Amino acid sequence: MNLWDELEKMRDKQRKQIAGARAVVRFDEVPWELNKYGKVKWYTHPSIKDTATRSLMVHVLEIPPGSRSGKIQHQGGTAYYVWAGKGYSTINNEKFEWETDDVLLLPILPEEGVVYQHFNTDPENPARLVGATPNIFDAVGVDLGIGLEVLENCPEFEATQKVKKSAPKKKK
Repeated sequence: MNLWDELEKMRDKQRKQIAGARAVVRFDEVPWELNKYGKVKWYTHPSIKDTATRSLMVHVLEIPPGSRSGKIQHQGGTAYYVWAGKGYSTINNEKFEWETDDVLLLPILPEEGVVYQHFNTDPENPARLVGATPNIFDAVGVDLGIGLEVLENCPEFEATQKVKKSAPKKKK
């Protein structure tokens, strides 16, 4: 195997992938996903291959009224634009309040990382945060240098797990 030739093959494959890639990702065309972190729409992600750039992971996190996201730990470096709502985030046990049109910045702490969680303090309206993280998964792996962990699931995801566990098992 010639590693230079392998690089050129990778380059050519990447060029082909982005040749017809989407330059606009429309909100209504992106599905919501309920995961351990919360209710999320992924605009760009390492597994989404048809966007014009893959250097950023961009998502919308919607937090239901009075609820919270899952608690996350990773190296940091994520920026959140508060699209709608009001609330606060804890970053390494320090509380930071935010409201519509604010930007929340997670510092990069390569050794110990950042532990954070978002809280919606509005009892009637959802909060929406747009997150942007450099897509460094291919460079340093999904562990982002120190480890990516969900330390606490969001309550809505937990509720779906309880329903799955309590559902009667089908007989064969």
